[in-house]
Amino acid sequence: MPHYLMIAPFMILFAAFFLYPILSGFYYSFHDWNGVQTPEYIGLGNYEKVLGSRDFSRAMTNLLWYIALTVPLGILAALGLALLVDSFTGRWANFFRNAFFLPVVLPAFLAATIWRWIYAPNFGLLNVVLGWLGMPSVNFLNDTGTMLYALIAVDIWVSAGFNMVIILAGLKNIPSELYEAARLDGANKWQQIVHITLPMLGPVLFFVFTYGLISAMQVFDKPWLLTGSSFASYGGRRNALLFPVMDMMGRAFGGVKFGEAAAYGFLLTVAIVAVTAVMFGLRTWRERR
Repeated sequence: MPHYLMIAPFMILFAAFFLYPILSGFYYSFHDWNGVQTPEYIGLGNYEKVLGSRDFSRAMTNLLWYIALTVPLGILAALGLALLVDSFTGRWANFFRNAFFLPVVLPAFLAATIWRWIYAPNFGLLNVVLGWLGMPSVNFLNDTGTMLYALIAVDIWVSAGFNMVIILAGLKNIPSELYEAARLDGANKWQQIVHITLPMLGPVLFFVFTYGLISAMQVFDKPWLLTGSSFASYGGRRNALLFPVMDMMGRAFGGVKFGEAAAYGFLLTVAIVAVTAVMFGLRTWRERR
């Protein structure tokens, strides 16, 4: 009995703030509910509305492009930073590690404010540089041709430091004897990276890739803040930066359609679980070969 009393606080908090919201959300996903009136059972109606909506199609298209670009580019940037920091020792290594990690600890609104200034159409840093080069000004956050790429740049800037630290820890665990043997055999730096560093970093890169993929599927704060969104208007011009979580939040608190939002959330959860299962399944299959 004392053992159960010791875990009771955790179980109570787990049931109240995790289990109950999941079960109640699943319940409301089958009901038409505005948060005030009595929920009305409509079966799969909410799921049909979400899947058949134009905003859902737009959000998923944006998400696929966003994942396809930001995840691999983010890992490449983090790997490059980790290799750079690993080449230094002492104070310089600490300086670069802290400098590259700084964007990770910045509040989201501050990071968005910095980049909104950088992207500003008239006096922003990027447009000032473009002016020096004799190129016309670009409204990066209002031009549908540049909005997604502007978001990807911000995301890589914010997340690369976190992934860098993880990859750097993996680099420190690679035995130096392997590199010494490779140098004796005449291998150059690039050959050492390809044949030693990358294979030895396999588990670390798998974690970084999986974590980045799951995080990208839940993107919300950066596009929301960069476009100055509200529950009345979100997603930027022509919904160029509309993503599933933004659409879900807009339906819930903007359209007061909590049933649709709950269905949206469960569809997104199923997608995340499915992607994660596929990733680990491929990993297991590859290890057994």
